Amino acid sequence: MSDLHMHWKCTLLFLFSGLSSIGIYGQSAIPVPGGSHTDSWYIYWGWNREVYTRSDIHFQGADYDFTLQDVRAIDRQTKFSVNPYLNPVKMTIPQYNFRLGYYLNDHWNVSLGIDHMKYVMVQRQVVTMNGWIGGDHTYTGTYDERSQRLNKDFLVFEHTDGLNDLNLELRYSSVLGEWPQVTLRHTEGGGVGVLIPRTNTTLLGMERYDEFHLAGWALQVMAGLQLTFFERFLIQSEVKTGLIDMPDIRTTSSVLDKASQHFLFLQGNLVFGVAFGR
Repeated sequence: MSDLHMHWKCTLLFLFSGLSSIGIYGQSAIPVPGGSHTDSWYIYWGWNREVYTRSDIHFQGADYDFTLQDVRAIDRQTKFSVNPYLNPVKMTIPQYNFRLGYYLNDHWNVSLGIDHMKYVMVQRQVVTMNGWIGGDHTYTGTYDERSQRLNKDFLVFEHTDGLNDLNLELRYSSVLGEWPQVTLRHTEGGGVGVLIPRTNTTLLGMERYDEFHLAGWALQVMAGLQLTFFERFLIQSEVKTGLIDMPDIRTTSSVLDKASQHFLFLQGNLVFGVAFGR
C-alpha cells in the first residue's frame, strides 16, 4: 500500500473519530474549572516537525514543460540552541507555530495562526520524468517515462523560507481532568489556509525568485492535549494532518516560469502560551 493511500486512510479515521467525539462532548458539556472562557483570548508560540507524502511536481515555462513523479521531500529542523530558538530577533528561523484564538463559549474557539514549515526536496534522488526541455541546456530533449537524477545543476527545490500556512481554524475543547491549579484539556478541530511560500528554486541554472508569493491553499484537521496552570499559562501538544495544493509556485524571476504540486502532510508540534481577557 502506498504512503499516499495510507495517509488518506489515517486522515479519514482521524476526522471520523474527531467528529464523533465532538458530538459526544456536545451532548454532555463538562463544566469549565475556574470560570467561563467565553469572550476570552489565548495566544501561543512553539515549534513543529513534519513528514510529507511524495508528490508529482509540474514545471512549465517558455522553453520547457515537464513533470517529475513521486518526488521525495523532508522538513529541515534547525539545531536547538538558545540562539535562535529563544532569540527574539531570530526566533522565526526555526519551524514554528503562532496562533491567536478567541473563545466563543466555554468549548468552542476560533483562531488565526501561521504554521511555518520547511519543505526540502531530497537531492540526488532518481525520479521518473515526462515532458520536454528546449533551448540550449545540458538537459535539452524529450523525456518519456525516463529516469532522471535530481542533481543540483538540474534542480534545487525548497520551500525553506518557508512553507507558510496562514490558516483559520475552528476548535472544540473539553476538560479531561483537574487538580489544584492544573487542568488537562483535550482539543480538536480543523480549518482552511492559504500557502504563502518563499521558494528557493534553482532550475536549469536560471535566477531564482526570492519573494513571498500566494501559491495555493490547505485543508487540515488537528487534535491535541493542553495543560493549563492557574487558568492562565498553557502547554499544548498537537498533531495536525491535511492536504496542501499549490498550483502557482514561482520558480524564477520570469512570470512565465512556475511549478505546481499537491501533497499530504503530518505535523507534530509543542507550543507554549497564555490565556487573557477573562
